[in-house]
Amino acid sequence: MFLGIDCGTQGTKAIVLDAESGKVLGQGSAPHTLISAANGRREQEVSQWLTAFELATRQALAQAGISGSLIQAIGVSGQQHGLVLLDQQGEVLRPAKLWCDTETTPENDRLLEYLGGEAGSLARLGVAIAPGYTVSKLLWTKEQHPDVFERIDKILLPHDYLNYWLTGRCCSEFGDASGTGYFNVRTRHWDSAILEHIDPSGRLHRALPQLLDAQQCVGTILPEIAQRLGLNPEAIVSSGGGDNMMGAIGTGNIEPGSITMSLGSSGTVYAYADEAQVSDQASVATFCSSSGGWLPLICTMNLTNATSAVRELFALDIEQFNRAIAEAPIGAHGVLMLPFLNGERVPALPNATGSILGLDSTNLNQANLCRAVVEGTTFGLRYGLDLLRASGIKSQAIRLIGGGAKSAIWRQIVADIMDTPVICTQHSEAAALGAAIQAAWCWYEEQGQNPGLNSLCRRCVSLDASSETQPVAENVAAYQRVYDRYRACLKAL
Repeated sequence: MFLGIDCGTQGTKAIVLDAESGKVLGQGSAPHTLISAANGRREQEVSQWLTAFELATRQALAQAGISGSLIQAIGVSGQQHGLVLLDQQGEVLRPAKLWCDTETTPENDRLLEYLGGEAGSLARLGVAIAPGYTVSKLLWTKEQHPDVFERIDKILLPHDYLNYWLTGRCCSEFGDASGTGYFNVRTRHWDSAILEHIDPSGRLHRALPQLLDAQQCVGTILPEIAQRLGLNPEAIVSSGGGDNMMGAIGTGNIEPGSITMSLGSSGTVYAYADEAQVSDQASVATFCSSSGGWLPLICTMNLTNATSAVRELFALDIEQFNRAIAEAPIGAHGVLMLPFLNGERVPALPNATGSILGLDSTNLNQANLCRAVVEGTTFGLRYGLDLLRASGIKSQAIRLIGGGAKSAIWRQIVADIMDTPVICTQHSEAAALGAAIQAAWCWYEEQGQNPGLNSLCRRCVSLDASSETQPVAENVAAYQRVYDRYRACLKAL
């Protein structure tokens, strides 16, 4: 039995996986809250993650009907890019700045200038640093909270921090490290020079965690944490990874040919690659995978956060929201939404705000606004998918995950806008499943057995045939016209 944890923006999810049968036996969840401000600030109290970890784990074990003593290993997936700072006593210094935080855009712009612009950043790091990456958060902390900055002893990502809490050891793996802005995705090493540009003393580099290969374990769970969580005190903790990297494992996207699309708080599209083929498009992040390769990826900062905002504005539940979408035609009678409530990364508009265009006295209604926000967020994913396709990624089919994937009408909209068949995995919590599969992979390696990650994914990842959705030719043509209008509006920005 293996425990998979996904610490996301909106909450923590836990699953119990039987790796022999490939079945998920139980799952649990607990929410997080967000600290937000109009200037782009998006932060969370780290203590919430620990409480949610415990609650979700106990729920998953109870639903599985098993004792926590049967858990052999734990894998942790975490939201990427977040900054967790610890002092010498291991205490958290301030709330974690998250992936969706754009308050540090000015600092990112200055660091990008230091690197020689997007081209210079791509040449040096293999990625073009963007607002939301970890590195600008460090510079922001130095300038806005110098007293906190002086006390930094450890610099961790969210999943690194949870592994530290579980084991007492500071480690990171290549996939999650790829999104920091101080890691070279080609050589798989920290880039200490950019940290010395922020602070010449070298103390930031000394505060970084040790890098691990994906199949390595961080350590054994601490006795007091095992007791708190009700888990086997001999359970090991795998390297874990970022939520996108774990989502790739949890959808079986660990060899060339598959594309995963996530309809979560953010929208992501990614595909596995055997080599670090860095795109000349700055919006394509050629991150490392957590399975030994690379994971070219695009990420939009607005997806279910935007659809939920409109749904809650009208006080609709999910079923009512889906019915409202279905009542409006393709193109929502001319209503077009640019849903950039958090700024945007893809397309690269960090300071953008949301817009509703094309309103008149005949089309201003609930159904059109509901459809327009779903179409607008999906157009952002199409924009990113086009960038991946231009870099050589093939997309014969899309594996769809995330909360939005549960909506049949949204699945059809995705298939039509992308002109590609889509299908969901049987288990919707792909990041938590991927973390559990990676934990099993790591544990088998520790035991001297080697079933291989491919074998584990074939056993544990299955597709939901009832969710398969084909694009409809006339819808594809209609959406192309609306998408062209969307692109024209982007040019105006």
